Amino acid sequence: MAPTVSTELEHAVPEHAEALTAGPVRADLTGAPAPGLGYRVRGPLAVAAGAVVLGGGLLLHSPGRAGAWGFCPLYAFTGLYCPLCGGLRATADLLRGDLAGAWAMNPLWVLAVGPVALVWVDWLRRRVRGRPALAVPATVWWVVLGVVLAFGVARNLPLLHGLLGPR
Repeated sequence: MAPTVSTELEHAVPEHAEALTAGPVRADLTGAPAPGLGYRVRGPLAVAAGAVVLGGGLLLHSPGRAGAWGFCPLYAFTGLYCPLCGGLRATADLLRGDLAGAWAMNPLWVLAVGPVALVWVDWLRRRVRGRPALAVPATVWWVVLGVVLAFGVARNLPLLHGLLGPR
């Protein structure tokens, strides 16, 4: 007598098959294999490599000279400092360990470096573990935008320019 379909299926899937897929990385509904670790971490590692190359470039070629790394279009056309003005110089100062110099160039960037680094570490950790990216509520992005715009306005006010404008 021919074996039944249920008997054939029971023998086709080994008993230990669940243990093989019980980790954090699972195949999708189509049955395609889950991407490997190298594939999952390529985004965070590419960002890290870009940061290392940029950091090396900032250490080798000082952004303190006029026009060394281009120009700010807002400043060139209006004479107003954008929220990012002084960011490259602040980064170069941070890489050299000069916190006061970095603060003088762009205090917002000095305050943002830590949280940006923590977000990158969390991104890498989640990708290594095969977890989805953290969903950031829209409210957070609106608050960040508001802080950046307020900083951009405040650093151009005559009263606050000495504290917030690049020097």
